[in-house]
Amino acid sequence: MFITIEGPEGSGKTSVMNVVVERLSAKGYQIVRTREPGGTPIAEKIRDIILDRANTNLDARAEALLYAASRRQHLIEKVWPAIEEGKIVVCDRFLDSSLAYQGGARKLGIKEVLKINLFATEGTFPDLTLLFDIDPKLGLARINKTKNREINRLDLEALSFHRAVRKTFLKLAKTYANRYVVIDASQPFEQVVASAEAIILQRLAHS
Repeated sequence: MFITIEGPEGSGKTSVMNVVVERLSAKGYQIVRTREPGGTPIAEKIRDIILDRANTNLDARAEALLYAASRRQHLIEKVWPAIEEGKIVVCDRFLDSSLAYQGGARKLGIKEVLKINLFATEGTFPDLTLLFDIDPKLGLARINKTKNREINRLDLEALSFHRAVRKTFLKLAKTYANRYVVIDASQPFEQVVASAEAIILQRLAHS
């Protein structure tokens, strides 16, 4: 099974999923945890370019293409081989992030960015996507309070940008309702963890 987690900046999705993956692994599930952009040496180098705060002049279309290139390499080297081995892949961000950030917030168009990614992924979609939904104002406030968190180029965008990201994610959740489950990420941490774990276990039981 291919599970992806999505959400605006500061939604806590990474921290939540780290705990959930540990709990599922303890239950005996074989899980490969990974992230985008990145996940493999080549893809991580592309990630460095995308998120480097010095690259403020990076063109929106170039940014979208870099994400797609990183995604392709990640799929070939890590995701597809793990799935073929019968493992569960949990990926921190995937195609939907490109649709939300570049398609929606960068205003390149969801359909246009989707075309790029369908080429890169050969039409691969997740089996399940968890959207950790949160008001951008609260999410960014969380980031500012978190010690030792690296502030990347996307964190520096205006509040209007992050609101557009959230709006697009919620739109995608309706478009792809068969694979999306929205979780209120403003809830207490343990409650969000419990919700995410329950959703994944339920889906695994019916797979």
